[in-house]
This record gives sequence, structure tokens and C-alpha cells, in this order.
Amino acid sequence: MSTFLPYTDEHHALRETARRFVEREIKPHYAQWEKDGMVPKSLYRKAGELGLLLTGIPEAYGGGGGDFLFAHIVNEELGFAGATGPQFGLHSDIVAPYILHNGSEAQKRAWLPRMASGEVISGIGMTEPGTGSDLAGVRTTARRDGDEYVIKGQKIFISNGQIADLFIVVAKTDPTKGAHGVSLFLVEADRPGFARGRNLEKAGMSAQDTSELFFDDVRVPATNLLGEEGQGFRYLMTELPQERLIVAITAVAAAEEAVRLAVEYVEERHAFGKPIAALQNTRFKLAECRTEAAVGRAFLEQCIAKHLKGELDTAEASMAKYWCTEMQFRVADACLQLFGGYGYMKEYPISRLWADARVQRIYGGTTEIMKEIISRGMFHAR
Repeated sequence: MSTFLPYTDEHHALRETARRFVEREIKPHYAQWEKDGMVPKSLYRKAGELGLLLTGIPEAYGGGGGDFLFAHIVNEELGFAGATGPQFGLHSDIVAPYILHNGSEAQKRAWLPRMASGEVISGIGMTEPGTGSDLAGVRTTARRDGDEYVIKGQKIFISNGQIADLFIVVAKTDPTKGAHGVSLFLVEADRPGFARGRNLEKAGMSAQDTSELFFDDVRVPATNLLGEEGQGFRYLMTELPQERLIVAITAVAAAEEAVRLAVEYVEERHAFGKPIAALQNTRFKLAECRTEAAVGRAFLEQCIAKHLKGELDTAEASMAKYWCTEMQFRVADACLQLFGGYGYMKEYPISRLWADARVQRIYGGTTEIMKEIISRGMFHAR
């Protein structure tokens, strides 16, 4: 736990609430949710009742009115539990800020209170087949037609795709202008022409629904435009650092949990007449893992401290996302190895931590994209 982040009694109280919520409402049901391929929508309502959603949104819009540490705590507790199914971070700390920072007063009052209560679940439609991390290259279009926009296109790998009621959709309002022609729209899931694809089967994160989304001339009122037309790419670049910091938070927490599970296992498991923990290889490997997790936490908390002051830049957020997720997978893989064949069995939590870790290096911007962003500020233009 941090020794220098400015936690208050309120922060500690929220952590206790989040931890109890995870123990009572998530862990006992998680195996079933993995079979179902999604968490129940009622989980969001339960989280909303306890103030675990939209912790950083002003109270005037139904949120908790807290600083980023409150969001950090909720996401960290989910990370400790290896609970990647509930996408509270996406809902509260990624989608909601787009609406808060760029939405009209009517949009804020229409959606944020209902998101805070868990009545409305949200998602964001960025990625498309063939575009990946290239947000400026999206092909989904939004054509103005009188007082409406007509949205046509397809999204893929969308978290909360099966259960969300509201999506922020990235679309081109002027395909000739590249990044300057990108706009954001609020699209309700009950709009005619909107359809969800199947719940995609993934290598990990089995309790989290991920879907294709289809927009077949979906008509939305012009008032569903989020912010200004043509400013969508700028909005995305402004909000992505916090998204990447959220990913890094879950990465460090999951890595620490992997080490804890491995230490517990090797002290109980015997080989050659003694605990595996007595073997030098085991002790050295876990020393390496603990050190990597500690280094990750130190850098992560440095980034969080900067973010609290509004000083975290895009490059630093990209560093945190890249290094912490790569570290998470290294640690999860090394810890699983210490379990031997048992580590590959789904009944052991380490197997889920390992499988779920793999996508962390992909979504929110791949490791390769993070390196590109970091390097851009290192060289003079040539």
C-alpha cells in the first residue's frame, strides 16, 4: 500500500466498502459469470447503491465528487480480485468523463445520474475491423440529415457490448479530413438499426462481454453529438491518458495478487520431501517477481500523484500502461510456472490472472503504439 499518496479517512472507508463488495457480490459468483460470458446488469445497480460508480463525477450529476484516488481504489480492488468481468473502470472513469467534459448540460443531466446509480450501463465504440489503434482511420460515418445524424458502420471488440444501454460512438462526420473529421456521438442501444453481434469468445476475461456492434443507418438527433463536430479526435487524445492509467492500476494490482498466490502455494506444496519454497529457484524467482511488482507500483503511484495535480502527460501515461502491463504478464507467467500443471487448471485463480493479463498489452493502445507515443517527444522532427 502507498506510503505517499494523500489518502484520507474517506478513501480508506471506500476501500473497505469496495473490498466487502468484491468479497460478497463478486467472488462467490465469478465462476458462473465466466460460464455465462458476462456479469449480470444488476451488479451495476448494487455497485451504484454503495457509491462505487462515477466516484470522480460531481455530486450535482449524481457522482461521488471525489478525486482520482477514489477511482484508483475501486479499480485496484477489482484488480486484486482478478475480477475483469465488471467493467466499472470503463463505465465510471472512461465513458463518464467524456460526457462530463464534453457534453451539454442536458446530456450530463440525462445520463450521468443514471450511470452513477447503475440504472444505465455504458460502453465506447472505438475499434473497428482493420483499424485497431488507428482511431483517425475509422470508417464508421455519421451523415447530417436535417436535425438528425445517420450513423453507418461497424465496431469490434467492444467491452460491455452485450449489456450496455448507452455507447459513445466514434464516427467520421467528414471522411475527407482525417483526424479532423472525427466526431463523437451518444447512441442508445434501443435505436432502430442498431444491433449487437455475438458475445465474442476470448482467450481470457471470460466473465466480460465483448461484442461487435452494427449501425445500419441508425438515426440519432443532432443533440446526441457529444461536444463539437470534428473535435472527436482531440477529445479522445485528451481522455486516453486516464484510460491508460486505469489499465496500469489493474495491472499492478493483478501482479501483486499473482505473487501473493504463488507464495501461498509454494509454502504448502511439497516436492523432493520439502516445500517448494525451500528451493533456491523458487525463492529467487519470487524475489524477482516481487521486485518487479514493487517497481511497477512505485512508478504507477508517481503517475497517479501527477494526475491528481493535472500534470500527467500523454507520454508518461503511455509509459505506465506499457511497462506495467508487460510486467504484469511477466509476473503472472513466472508465478503460474511455479504451480506446475496445476497452474494451467482453471480452478486455480493463477490461471485466470495469467489468461486475463495477455490482453492488457493490447487494449487501450498496444505496447507498440505506446512506444511510438513515448518516442515522439524524444527526437526532433526529421
